[in-house]
Amino acid sequence: MEFSVFFNKKKEKFYFKIHLNSNQTIMRQKIVAGNWKMNLTKEEAQSLTSEIVGINNDELGTNQQDVKLILCPPFIHISTIKSLFKSTKNIYLGAQNIASQDKGAYTGEISAEMLSSYQVEYVIIGHSERRQYFEETNQEIAQKIDLTLSKNMLPIFCCGETLELRKKGNHIDFIKNQISESLFHLSNSDFEKVVIAYEPIWAIGTGKTASSQQAQEMHAEIRKHIASKFGQQIADQTSILYGGSCKPNNAKEIFACPDVDGGLIGGAALKSRDFVEIAKSF
Repeated sequence: MEFSVFFNKKKEKFYFKIHLNSNQTIMRQKIVAGNWKMNLTKEEAQSLTSEIVGINNDELGTNQQDVKLILCPPFIHISTIKSLFKSTKNIYLGAQNIASQDKGAYTGEISAEMLSSYQVEYVIIGHSERRQYFEETNQEIAQKIDLTLSKNMLPIFCCGETLELRKKGNHIDFIKNQISESLFHLSNSDFEKVVIAYEPIWAIGTGKTASSQQAQEMHAEIRKHIASKFGQQIADQTSILYGGSCKPNNAKEIFACPDVDGGLIGGAALKSRDFVEIAKSF
């Protein structure tokens, strides 16, 4: 048996690889990311963040510091909440979107450089609501991925299918195409910085949840597709999150799937107790 230790300087974390004979077991990063969407006033955002920090410190503590919590508030709250957890090692700051252009006359847009100047560490890219309401294409999402990486932030790339596509049996090919057109232009070293979030659109905000079997099937297909381009080692290192009505009462079953590495949480992320309970579900 052999093992290797890698240190990610930016994230101040050690990663371990254990090699058993010709097989390889890789410890992927466990992640629970909260997408607050267009919710909360300044005071509500401060209160929620303080509650999450308090519960995290009391109940996760040093025992589950390997679980990374990412808070993704509306842009206007980024500076406000950052100061509330800057000394908490396992909580990170994320944004919900960036512009597809790096600067210029794009009224109302927020650039990657702006977010980076506020020490934002993660950016959600290609969420289904952005695709649906703002008609973002895979090509535009690819531009956003590049801009995010150029400013040393880490993309959380979202992919997912509608219920109609699933019923037709086209859902796997659809997801593969989203990934290919938005991510397969990256170098190996850049792709290693990407987190994938699979979000069945039919389960977002509907109360419906993919079964653990459905979640595992799609996550395994995503990992297989990544391996076809970047190799098995990189595929095995990639964190793939589930995002679709994940709650404390179903997170444990979903997170137990071998290819599910955490969750991109919507509604439950607005409740401090629920959010941390999900993080405790590994």
